[in-house]
Amino acid sequence: MTDSPQTMVPLEQVEENLVKLTLTIDPADFEEGLQHSYLKNRNKITMPGFRKGRAPRKMIEVQYGKEFFYEDALDFVFPKAYQAAVKLHELDVVSSPEVDIDVQDDKVLIYVEVHTRPLAEIDGYMGLKYTDPDRDVTDEEVKAEIDKEREKNARITTIEDRAAIDGDIAVIDFEGFIDDEPFAGGKGENFELTLGSGSFIDTFEEQIVGKSTGDEFDVNVTFPEEYHAEEFAGKPAIFKVKLHEIKHKELPAADNDFAQEVSEFDTYSEYEASISQGIADRKNEAAETAIENELVKTLSEMVQVNIPVPMLNHETDRMLRDFANRVQAQGLDFGRYMQMMNTDLAGMRDMHKEQARHNLLCRLAVEAVARKEGIEISDDEYSAEVDRMAALYGIEREHFGDDEKDAIIADMKVKKAVAIVRAAAIAGKVEEVADEGNAG
Repeated sequence: MTDSPQTMVPLEQVEENLVKLTLTIDPADFEEGLQHSYLKNRNKITMPGFRKGRAPRKMIEVQYGKEFFYEDALDFVFPKAYQAAVKLHELDVVSSPEVDIDVQDDKVLIYVEVHTRPLAEIDGYMGLKYTDPDRDVTDEEVKAEIDKEREKNARITTIEDRAAIDGDIAVIDFEGFIDDEPFAGGKGENFELTLGSGSFIDTFEEQIVGKSTGDEFDVNVTFPEEYHAEEFAGKPAIFKVKLHEIKHKELPAADNDFAQEVSEFDTYSEYEASISQGIADRKNEAAETAIENELVKTLSEMVQVNIPVPMLNHETDRMLRDFANRVQAQGLDFGRYMQMMNTDLAGMRDMHKEQARHNLLCRLAVEAVARKEGIEISDDEYSAEVDRMAALYGIEREHFGDDEKDAIIADMKVKKAVAIVRAAAIAGKVEEVADEGNAG
């Protein structure tokens, strides 16, 4: 196959975001593709007078028509010519190519229609208002986080000299009965139940409070009307329970010794301050993310753009694949999931389509800002980002080729554009933002 790149590839703008390319293929290259197709397919063809796979190409073309080998021949010659044309015209393609072929004596013409990425228009993106989320750190939040650490370091002791109380861990055997019949899932042995945790239904845990090690007793409960297993919903049940052991969780004191054990600090006040700062940092990070999301959503409502149908379909399918992968990662067959949801693939696509449209509008809006601001990414910035990503994902720097470079640079431009909009945005109270939205 010849290696000379095409220098002239006519391009016609069919309609907005839809172009038509005319590729000219050298007849010798197409002949090579036809022969490739013949060799690939001849073993599938039986003709009278010839052993299977031995029929000459010309005989097959007489019998079935010259077009018989065109599809595979096209697969052979098309990709290189198409990619060269896309690069030549710097097209950002968002759809699979629609292809027609015209085989002439002195040349082969391939007509290709593809949808291109729309260039959105946007104005008025500086000085947008946003709602500033709550960033205050409360004493309760600090205490709750410290208590979690105390829970991790708690000492469990066995209680022998008193009855069970709220907060104790009761080690029990139990078996449940409805209408004097045991039911599936209603039996357990040596189960550790924290009293007062609300882990079991109705008043189950409350009826263990006051019991002592070795006691055997009945627990009477009623399943909630909204219970997930319909056959049990609203029904009374009796559980036969034996209390084997009572354990008590003793939390360490919130003092200097505890701080030294679980942190790098010498005093509890220093440890407490570090916990408070950690919560503040997380709240600030979450607040900034929420602000950026709010601003980008505002941009998506301002942008002027028509999204090509193939682009929307591609994003919808991508989201649906991601969702299916998440379902399967949880151990559930996606087909079974759709049955449970009383839907099918078409219904799932409809469920994701509006979010897909929103995603595209957000991205196109920020890209429009990047173009208006003339944002560029320097070689040093790109190199630093590749180093960061390579370290983050534990991969070699050489993994990032030209295709990855284009995607990385596009994402970097988007981040810079969002940062520009964020820097110019103005915090406003919730009621102020709502009032201005109503006024508009």
